[in-house]
Amino acid sequence: MIGSQDEALKLRLKTMIIEECEKDDIEPEAIADDVELFSDASGLELDSLDALQISMGLQTQFKIRLGDSKDFRRVVTTINNLADYVQPE
Repeated sequence: MIGSQDEALKLRLKTMIIEECEKDDIEPEAIADDVELFSDASGLELDSLDALQISMGLQTQFKIRLGDSKDFRRVVTTINNLADYVQPE
């Protein structure tokens, strides 16, 4: 199953982002699957330090290492895009 169709994976990614970025006031269900994570519309108020935390979380929990900031910006756009990257099939 492709990642963007896997609700459990998307919930796990949302939970990881909330925990890594210490956004405890946000419920995973409040993060839309198709909204740009680093936009005002997401409600997460993420910054460059959060990007580093997310990158570390992906490495720790999913064994995914994003080589540089270009890779990160290409992959970590929306929950759907990130889920497809984590689980391509």
